[in-house]
Amino acid sequence: MTLLKAHQPTLHTQGLAPGKEIRMAGLDTQPSATTYDLEDLISEAWSGRIRVPHFQRDFRWTSQDVIRLFDSIVRGYPIGSLLLWVRHSPAAMVQLGALRIEAPETDQALWVVDGQQRVTSLANSLHLEGNRKEPFNVYYDLAKKEFIPTPKLPEPHHIPLPILFDLEELLGWFAGEGKGAADYFNEARSVAKRLRQYKVPAYLVKQDDEEVLTDIFDRMNNFGKRLSRAEIFSALFAGPEKGSADRLSISKIADRVAASTGFGSIDNDTVLHAILARRGPDITREPRTEFDDSRRRTNPEFPGEDQETAYTEGERALVRAITFFQEEVVVPHISLLAYRAPLVVFTRFFAHFPDPDIRNIQLLRRLYWRVAVAGPAVFKGSFTQMARTLAAKIYPGDENGSVRRLLESMETAQESVPNARRFRTNEATGKIILCSWWALRPRSPLTGKRYEVQELSDLLADQATAAFAVRQIFPRFSTAKKEQLWAANRVFAPSSDEPINEVPSRLGTRPLDMSEETWDAVLASHCISREASQLLAEDDRENFLLVRQDAVEKHLLRFLTRMAEWDYEDTPPLSSFDLDDEE
Repeated sequence: MTLLKAHQPTLHTQGLAPGKEIRMAGLDTQPSATTYDLEDLISEAWSGRIRVPHFQRDFRWTSQDVIRLFDSIVRGYPIGSLLLWVRHSPAAMVQLGALRIEAPETDQALWVVDGQQRVTSLANSLHLEGNRKEPFNVYYDLAKKEFIPTPKLPEPHHIPLPILFDLEELLGWFAGEGKGAADYFNEARSVAKRLRQYKVPAYLVKQDDEEVLTDIFDRMNNFGKRLSRAEIFSALFAGPEKGSADRLSISKIADRVAASTGFGSIDNDTVLHAILARRGPDITREPRTEFDDSRRRTNPEFPGEDQETAYTEGERALVRAITFFQEEVVVPHISLLAYRAPLVVFTRFFAHFPDPDIRNIQLLRRLYWRVAVAGPAVFKGSFTQMARTLAAKIYPGDENGSVRRLLESMETAQESVPNARRFRTNEATGKIILCSWWALRPRSPLTGKRYEVQELSDLLADQATAAFAVRQIFPRFSTAKKEQLWAANRVFAPSSDEPINEVPSRLGTRPLDMSEETWDAVLASHCISREASQLLAEDDRENFLLVRQDAVEKHLLRFLTRMAEWDYEDTPPLSSFDLDDEE
């Protein structure tokens, strides 16, 4: 139900003298600082005085987020301050999480500008009705002294938060349902007291102009950079300051891998996901318990492994996966990798099977190219979902079965060829086309020599795309033409030693000191025929692009047919069959 009428602020300029500046909008008065006992804050929420503005995002917290909030509170950790907008509000039916509250008219309604997730979680988890709904269904385990989701089979020492929070309810619970947990009464009373008396800091803003409040909200939520998952993980396991320079970290692993492989700079989140995937298929699992086997929800695949070993072995597996991409898959640099998910998945595979059967190498190459072409249509999700789905197919100790399950995950994929008439170096299609060109071992039209992997690595270094190695042949058309976007209008020349802007024009004229045979090899390495080269020399743009585009598309089809091998049987290695004759 809408709580506020949509209000579009207008700026009235009538009567202003010419040239007079309009004063920049801001707060009429400075915010006032205060603190709420948690018990009082919750009472305000349940009474309907606390409301959520229409410009707030939807509630996004998970059960684990809510549990961490309460854990921080009982530990006395700060949970951040609230920003509350004080204003007159009419009577309304207020929706706060799972709670519907009949709120009366008031001049002192508190609208949550910052802190919605926290306030909503607290108000629902501590309410008998709200606590029944996910993700607010939180209990406290008196025996283990920790907050937990609603247990499937509650035991006497499991107590719902609304009971724990209310002193009368708490006493009644120990006299009845919780009688068997009498030994934990002091623990319950202590936690209840810490909850009720916890101090929540807040800033109160009194401002009639809604535009100013939405501006504040936008700045608080969008200015600056939020911590990435890798940054959070690194902070959790940073260790003491002493000796930090000698310890491995996520960023150090990324630097070392880039230096040793020439594959380019892998972002820290992908490195973290690769390390986590090696140790377990769910890369979204709770990071705080990663190196505490007793608190892990799933059995560890490397029991007792410490952080340093996990980092070291994760780096080795990542390097093996990259070597596979460079030598077998024809993906020489990360800027040509269609998606990051396969890198994470193959790190897991090569961690458990560092020296796979040559047949499985071939099958994994098929897998990558099938995922590159049709993966988004099959998984219909994010990078994380694709990585989780595929990583879960890899079982330690079962190499052949893991490969089979990975391939089966792509059984519904439709054989197709990406549209080479829309080329972007930052899109999967562009990366796939560049890989197909790299398979031709492109040559310099100036020297006739092949471009080497090291040249590609030196040129692109830590670039996320191959834009530095790609140039338009015809950068400007007299009129806007769709042909300008075609792959045929691009040339791949990965070298920092020659002027790349000259490369396109040089493809129309053979250097005098270059043999015919070498010249033909140069042209073929760029999908250019003698006919197309002549058209380029004559500046016949339309016919050149038509002829070359046809060659590019035919080569792309041949390349993907050879790499994905859609029509071949995905039979496992011969070693997986029992060929002994039975008596």
